[in-house]
Amino acid sequence: MVLSHQRKVALFSLLFYWPALFVLAHIPIPLLVREAGVSDKSLHFLAYLILVFLLWFAISGDKKVNWRKGTAWWVLFIVGVYAVFDEWLQGYVAGRSCDVRDFFADLTGMLTGLILLAFFTFWPAGLLIAGTVIFGITNIARVNLADLLPVTNAMFHLFGYAFFTLLWIQYMLVLHVQSGYLQRTKLKLMILSLAVPTGFLLTVKLSSTILGKDFAAQDIILAIVGIVTVVAIKMLIPFQKAS
Repeated sequence: MVLSHQRKVALFSLLFYWPALFVLAHIPIPLLVREAGVSDKSLHFLAYLILVFLLWFAISGDKKVNWRKGTAWWVLFIVGVYAVFDEWLQGYVAGRSCDVRDFFADLTGMLTGLILLAFFTFWPAGLLIAGTVIFGITNIARVNLADLLPVTNAMFHLFGYAFFTLLWIQYMLVLHVQSGYLQRTKLKLMILSLAVPTGFLLTVKLSSTILGKDFAAQDIILAIVGIVTVVAIKMLIPFQKAS
């Protein structure tokens, strides 16, 4: 069986993400995380939002969720059972506990993901979820992550916005399916490739400032470096039809 490009991306990402999620959920909470004052319910929501996205597309390719068919309910059941098992095991980890509120945060993430996937295919759904995760991670901590975890914060801004830009470019290529048209509008695509991620970056940082965080220039510079790097690389590669 030949796997689609989207399904390969989802499958390989899932094979890395799910074990990593299990390991991180079953070690004592790092002191730095406690000091950051991160909302664990928000982390649960984001973690299971990503998990459902990857599992759905690893199974279905680029199909939208159809609630009349059994696949969506099986995905919800599998991830739901895993969430229960996950919470139960955390009761045996030092510094963690089995919390029903965490399960409901997991369930909210699962349902939100499946509802989104009922309306969007792989690339636009990935773009929305990446944006949600970036916005959430930026704003869920009560302290400035740059002060507490400067290296991690720098990598997050550099690679997070680079990844968001890559998803955005792939989504644009889906919208422009004729290769000849793509070649004639390469400049337009380059401008859009830069404008939308940069606009998203400024929106996130403005929201962060409203919530009482510092408007850190170094974060913006690193994010722009990530955005420009991805766009520059894509400019060197001929635009091709995205599948």
